[in-house]
Amino acid sequence: MFYQLYELNHAALAPFRAAADMMRFACANPLNPFSQTPLGRTISASLEMFERTTRRYGKPEFGLNATVIDGKKVAVREEVVWTRSFCSLLHFSRDVPAGHSGDPRILIVAPMSGHYATLLRGTVEALLPSADIYITDWVDARMVPMTEGTFDLSDYIDYVIEMLHFLGHDTHVIAVCQPSVPVLAAAAIMEEAKDPLAPSSMTLMGGPIDTRINPTAVNKLAKERPLEWFADNVIMNVPWPQPGFMRPVYPGFLQLSGFMSMNLDRHLIAHKEFFMHLVKNDGEPEKHRDFYDEYLAVMDLTAEFYLQTVEQVFMKHALPKGELMHRGKRVDPAAIRNVALLTVEGENDDISGVGQTQAAQAICVNIPEEMRMHYLQPDVGHYGVFNGSRFRREIAPRIVSFTRQHSRAKKPPVQRVIKGGRSA
Repeated sequence: MFYQLYELNHAALAPFRAAADMMRFACANPLNPFSQTPLGRTISASLEMFERTTRRYGKPEFGLNATVIDGKKVAVREEVVWTRSFCSLLHFSRDVPAGHSGDPRILIVAPMSGHYATLLRGTVEALLPSADIYITDWVDARMVPMTEGTFDLSDYIDYVIEMLHFLGHDTHVIAVCQPSVPVLAAAAIMEEAKDPLAPSSMTLMGGPIDTRINPTAVNKLAKERPLEWFADNVIMNVPWPQPGFMRPVYPGFLQLSGFMSMNLDRHLIAHKEFFMHLVKNDGEPEKHRDFYDEYLAVMDLTAEFYLQTVEQVFMKHALPKGELMHRGKRVDPAAIRNVALLTVEGENDDISGVGQTQAAQAICVNIPEEMRMHYLQPDVGHYGVFNGSRFRREIAPRIVSFTRQHSRAKKPPVQRVIKGGRSA
């Protein structure tokens, strides 16, 4: 019922939001002398704040149309090359200059934790000059009809394995935050099956491999309440008229509320400064708009995936304890022998505490020492592990160097353009 009221509230505010937007354009029009006065700018800023705080933010675009390779600017095209009900695989195809070769093929597994894959735009942009990039584009669960079935943690692992099979030999995988657990599980399953298409390397960044280490506020919340509390209080049915009508989900707006509340003072200060910049007609309001257009765009998660993740990752710590199950069989990290491992953490991470990702190094006991590496980035929080100036300057070069160091002999390139799992 709460989800329905949330949707009703958005619908009820729609005409007021449209009126505010229209009035703002009139007040901010440079041909209107009133727009040059402090009062005019104050009214315009107030109207924009109202419109932005009551808006439903849609799925952003990557907007990466070019990159630089060997000092030359080249075009980049975004292509959907593989699709399933709950995920598509995007490829950033580059017009590589003649004579350039040897870039690693990297699959970036974006987190399914409430935000869209575009949250990793900076990650993709930083790696594009040096790698052939693919990224998972998870589908908003409220857009998936009930007829498409369910999606849980085992399905997530299966999707990762399918994508690695599609991409083929000598693929490297990067897991950002939440997917660190299913990606490590996928690598273990493939290695135990002696799958020749297991990734050459996996990079785990700010992920909850073992949340018993340096538990954060997020980890403590999962331990304080029983699973039934989460099922009763945060799981809701998608309201009509969405395509996923009646699908049980963990709504994105609840996840966003949790993230916002963790740093509420910071968000309030950011909005106050944004308002004052608009009134004074100084500063760079576009940076604020761009960040919050991305940050406030959220998606729903299937109830079964969310609850299983809470239980297995945050309550039972199943993976580090050797108890994680996939399709009735135990996942054994010790089976990983040929996949190089890089773990990356942020010194000030308040989502995945320091040591939680590095724990992968301890449970993957059979990876040779020369095929493993850990890096702790000073002075960054969770977001800085995969985005920002320090990521571009310090972390991205290490990832590229690690993948190059552990690449295997090349085989013929992957087939292009696959939809619905059928090659073309």
